[in-house]
Amino acid sequence: MDQKIISLAAEKTTEKLQEFLQGLKDDELTGLLQKHALKGKSPGALLKGIFKGSPCSEETGAFRRLKIYKYCIQLVESGDLHREVASEITGLLMLEAHSLPGSSLVELANGFVDVVREGNLVNGKSLELLPIILTSLATKKENLAYGKGELNGEEYKKQLINTLCSSRWDQQFVIQLTSMFRDVPLSIEELEFVVEKVLRLLSKLDLQEIPPLVYQLLLLSSKGSRIKVLEGIIAFFSQLDKSHKEEESGDDLFNLVTMPSGELRHVEGTIILHIVFAIKLDRDLGRELMKHLKAGQQGDANKTICPFSIALLLSVARIQRFEEQVFDLLKTSILKSFKDLQLLHSSKFLQNLVPQKSCISTMILEVVKNSVHSWDHVTQGLVELGFILMDSYGPKKILGGKTTEASLVPSKTPPQQACRLGANILLETFKIHEMIRKEIVEQVLNRVVSKASSSISHFLDLLSNIIIYAPLVLQSCSSKVTEAFDYLSFLPLHTVQGLLKAVQPLLKVSMSMRDSLILVLRKAMFANQLEARKSAVAGFLLLLKNFKILGSLSSSQCSQSIGATQVHVDVHSRYNSVANEAFCLEILDSLRRCLGQQADVRLMLYEGFYDVLRRNSQLANSVMHTLLTQLKQYYEPKYDLLPPLKLEACILAQGDHIFLQEPLAHLLCCIQHCLTWYRDKVMPLEEKEEEEEGFLQDLEDMLESITNRMIKSELEDFELDKSADFSQTTNVGIKNNIYALLVMGICEVLIEYNFNMGNFSKNKFEEVLSLFKCYSRLSDILKEKAGKGKSTMTNKTVRSFLSMKFVSTLLVALFRDSSQSHEESLSVLRSSNEFMRYAVSVALQKVQQLEETGQVDGPDGQNLDRIFQNLCEITRVLLWRYTSIPTSVEETGKKERGKTISLLCLEGLQKIFHTVQQFFPSKIHQFLRALDITNEDEGEEDVNITQRATFQIRQFQRSLVNLLSTQDDDFNGKEALLIVTILSSLSKLLDPSSPQLIQMLSWTVKICKENSLEDASFCKGLMNLLFSLHVLCKSPVSLLRDLSQDIHGQLGDLDQDIEVEKPNHFAMVNLRTAAPTVCLQVLSQAEKVLEEVDWLIIKLKGHHGHETLSEEASQEDSLNQALEKAAILQLGTLLTAFHELVQTALPAGSCVDSLLRNLSKIYTILTALVKYYLQVCRSSGGIPNRMEKLVKLSGSHLTPQCYAFISYVQNIQNESLSFAGEKKKEKTAAVTSAMARVLRETKPIPNLIFAIEQYEKFLIHLSKKSKVNLMQYMKLSTSRDFRINGDILDTALQEQETDEENESIADQTVASEQRKDTQEPAKKKRKKK
Repeated sequence: MDQKIISLAAEKTTEKLQEFLQGLKDDELTGLLQKHALKGKSPGALLKGIFKGSPCSEETGAFRRLKIYKYCIQLVESGDLHREVASEITGLLMLEAHSLPGSSLVELANGFVDVVREGNLVNGKSLELLPIILTSLATKKENLAYGKGELNGEEYKKQLINTLCSSRWDQQFVIQLTSMFRDVPLSIEELEFVVEKVLRLLSKLDLQEIPPLVYQLLLLSSKGSRIKVLEGIIAFFSQLDKSHKEEESGDDLFNLVTMPSGELRHVEGTIILHIVFAIKLDRDLGRELMKHLKAGQQGDANKTICPFSIALLLSVARIQRFEEQVFDLLKTSILKSFKDLQLLHSSKFLQNLVPQKSCISTMILEVVKNSVHSWDHVTQGLVELGFILMDSYGPKKILGGKTTEASLVPSKTPPQQACRLGANILLETFKIHEMIRKEIVEQVLNRVVSKASSSISHFLDLLSNIIIYAPLVLQSCSSKVTEAFDYLSFLPLHTVQGLLKAVQPLLKVSMSMRDSLILVLRKAMFANQLEARKSAVAGFLLLLKNFKILGSLSSSQCSQSIGATQVHVDVHSRYNSVANEAFCLEILDSLRRCLGQQADVRLMLYEGFYDVLRRNSQLANSVMHTLLTQLKQYYEPKYDLLPPLKLEACILAQGDHIFLQEPLAHLLCCIQHCLTWYRDKVMPLEEKEEEEEGFLQDLEDMLESITNRMIKSELEDFELDKSADFSQTTNVGIKNNIYALLVMGICEVLIEYNFNMGNFSKNKFEEVLSLFKCYSRLSDILKEKAGKGKSTMTNKTVRSFLSMKFVSTLLVALFRDSSQSHEESLSVLRSSNEFMRYAVSVALQKVQQLEETGQVDGPDGQNLDRIFQNLCEITRVLLWRYTSIPTSVEETGKKERGKTISLLCLEGLQKIFHTVQQFFPSKIHQFLRALDITNEDEGEEDVNITQRATFQIRQFQRSLVNLLSTQDDDFNGKEALLIVTILSSLSKLLDPSSPQLIQMLSWTVKICKENSLEDASFCKGLMNLLFSLHVLCKSPVSLLRDLSQDIHGQLGDLDQDIEVEKPNHFAMVNLRTAAPTVCLQVLSQAEKVLEEVDWLIIKLKGHHGHETLSEEASQEDSLNQALEKAAILQLGTLLTAFHELVQTALPAGSCVDSLLRNLSKIYTILTALVKYYLQVCRSSGGIPNRMEKLVKLSGSHLTPQCYAFISYVQNIQNESLSFAGEKKKEKTAAVTSAMARVLRETKPIPNLIFAIEQYEKFLIHLSKKSKVNLMQYMKLSTSRDFRINGDILDTALQEQETDEENESIADQTVASEQRKDTQEPAKKKRKKK
């Protein structure tokens, strides 16, 4: 039978074939097809024959075709056929589908929809036919029955797609169904419907099924809806990451993690690759991605920026076209995120409104962590991002040739935080990815070498962290490190020191690297440039510190910790300890040659020797002999000769210039510290040898002899007395200055030596005092000469040679040592008030140096642990001294010269509290505990920082209250300001949510309300404290309003005839402090509030412009309402504050300028709020009553007063200009400067008028949109480039009428009347003048 059909089909005519087919039953035809198909025979010829004999033009033929189609679809879907047979059948069905009538197509399509809806699909092979059926259906123009009505083919297709997307899809056929829609012509609306359906199904699929589905979605997006596809994918994985993180961090141990982390990351990585590949083929997709993420930046960035989207962006950055855009977007997002966090942390008002979201830095570091799962396409982008952040936001300037170590100071500003994030990205990437390590190290070293002129401390810190993590791994980069060594001679000293300190662990594992460094350093030792020789000394000293000789003391005192990896390396190279001795002695030999070079080189050597000994004690013998030999060159051996040292040998004359050749005081300082250390640490552990006893005895005898003879020496012995020349313009003056500084330094060194050696001996302390008198006499002469002359050198504070440890020991002895056995000897030093003041002032100098540079001079000057211990000791003494003996108690006779000891103590405490927070934030609890003497022995661990800080705050509050209770004549403004500054520092340690902060705010408000002092600087400090506390508790707008009323009351109104009631909210606001002090503080704080409101409005606009899911919509709506209400209330209260200020008769200058700027800003922000409500009106159609009230308030309480204030400002400027012109007609320069000042101070006026008019312009737009007449509250603007003042015009008209009445009308001609009219204004001007 089948052969019959095939043979008939081969004939030219189809009549016989049609007749034959009509004679067959449907079951017979389907049976034939089934038989052919199941046996694996090709059914193509049979099918073609059946279709040829079943023309669609005839009803029976069309019906037969439909039956065959239905049966073939079932057959293909059954899964019983070979793949080739099924494909052949499907292909034939697809070819013939276009010829089917509309009704047949509808029936077939409905059949497919029903199968999908009921979940009866077996293998989905038949779905390949559906796109052709739908496409064919869309081309049918005739009306087709649908329910009770009729639809054309296109509408029917749309309805079918709608039904299909509304149905439930079987999970296993989601990908096939999505793929099927690629071949269906879809309108934009239909495509969005399909995309939304597929995106909803993502969460229902297994992880492994998501990548192929996303791939199909991306292919589908080529038709349109790109933004919807990308947004959906990013949102899905963002939510998936959050859920996964919550599961992993869940406390419930029985809660099983639904998906393994590694599997999720691999899936994400695959999808990122799919998207990047799609972007390469379709650049519009890339543009839409950038557009979507940039738009998300304006609103809630957490909705668009997530670990997945960041990883996606970093992968897209590999496409050259998008590279710059991607990194610019990430840079701005990172900086914006840090700025937002900073704004939130500094304002309790914003914290209560806006929920805290995760920071972008956390997300990026999460991407780094996730990239371990074969995300090679992300790694390169991470490295580039890290370097871009470090290059863009690294420290910009080096102050005084030095820069504070970035690692010492915590990152505070957004750029600093961005730079630190860049370093963290690179370090974490280095740890995870071996392949990229070499590139990171090379790029860091390149920047260290090439950017030496700018600050590169952040790169050196990164290099140090990398090397500490894996010194052995970095051996593969040894050639690059060795190459960097070649540039040492050309790099600044601080860069060389940082670089060598960073690579120090490498030198221990790589002999070749160490040898190449030594070669470079030896060459640099004889270089022409002084910086190169100093770099050589720094390098050699570092080597001596770190290559220990066998038998050296343990490095428990070592200032630089050594990582576990390095210790491991040291164990493996144990034999090196023996070999190191020859190596170190060879270096010492090289360093001895430096003792014949310039003073700067010698100075470095003297400052470094102590650290070398402490870290490598076996070198003590060689170092001490070297120092002894050097000292003998300048020591006068005859005991009866004065002075004991040859100062003339310490200077060098070259032509007309005189230089210091030998820093003798530094040499003695080095000897003194080395000697003390050797005697205390080494000698107790070793048997004394004669040789060692010899150099020790020699040095001690020499120092003893120098002490005795320095005491006996007069200033004339050094050719220094009051009559000597100390000017910087003559050689003699320069020489005398150098001598004076050397003698003062020597005296200080001997003071420390003899105090330490004296063991509380009365005689020794008398010698100490005698040495101090010598120092003091010289110091007084230099100060006196500096006051008379224009010396630059002596105006600078001379750095003290006392070590910080000694300063703390000395202060404890002078002020806190109550031991009976020490009392007699200490009374010698305590008898000298000058000596005690000197001890405190040196402590102050040390703290100041630490604050500025992050280190101090002398031993352990870079050891932050030792510095911290000394700081605690010093603070305890200064605190006790100040609280026990206040300034008012000190005798008046002791106040004659300089500051009192109590005031110096207070100044020291102020600097210490600031420095501890800057450099030791992690040790603040330990620091406060060290100060709390009462609880020291109890060791209460449960007392928190807030409680300890409160104890200190109360002490200073009592001191300030006592100070304020004194009479006005005795009030010490400097002391009061220092106390307020200390209170400000301590208040930062309080927990913002603690009751202690509220108490402190109440106390500060009380002080401001009850005390009226005319000290401007104290008032400014107190206001700063008040505002800083207030913003941590609540918004300061009501406070600003009260202060503005006080300022208005004190300074009076613009209209002098109006008497302003004085509210007296705060007594601190008086005639002397109201302007400019308090006024500028109020305006500065108002500017910060305006910034916060501006930030809120930007956030509101972002929320409104961003589409949200229905379940999130209500939550977002309530948040928006809260933000709107807060912004309007803030602006309303600020308007009332400005209403007061703008009517105040402020003096010309900074207050007027600042107020005009703030007024422009508030109108700009009001305009931004109006624009936001224009957006809202488009969607909701109305504005809240609060907004209407705010507009009314601005129209009644601000705009009219602004114009009056502008007239007032211009009048006072004109008066000052005319006054300058009258007083100094002969001095044209004075008039010119006055005019320039007037122009500068009136410049903000046009900006303000423009801002007001822009506000009114958008109010008109909003009135039209909202159907509310907002302009009824606004008066017509009058201030332009010209103005007519109504009062002046009325006066002029009255004068004109009077003149006209007094004259005879009959005697006047029309011409004379016109002349009078033109002359009248001139008369009025003269009257005004």
